[in-house]
Amino acid sequence: MNFIFKILLNLWGGKDMPLILANLGSQMNIKKIKGNDETRRFLSSLGFITGEVVTVISEFGGNLIINVKDTRVALDKGMASRIIV
Repeated sequence: MNFIFKILLNLWGGKDMPLILANLGSQMNIKKIKGNDETRRFLSSLGFITGEVVTVISEFGGNLIINVKDTRVALDKGMASRIIV
C-alpha cells in the first residue's frame, strides 16, 4: 500500500489530494469539500469542514475509518474522495 500511495501522490503532484490517498495514521487538514450542496451538507454534519484536522485510522471492508473532532466515522471511498486534504 505504501508503494502505491507514493506513486499516486507523485502523479497527483504532492499538493492537495483526496483523503483516500492519505497515509494511515497521518493527521491532515481539510482544505476543501467537493460535491453538490447535499453532499457538502452531509459531510459537514459529520464534522468534515474546511480547516478541521482528520486522521485516517484504518481501512475496513472498502470503507475508511476516519477520526474527526474526537469521533470515528466510517466513509466509503467515494465519499472520502470528495474530502481534499
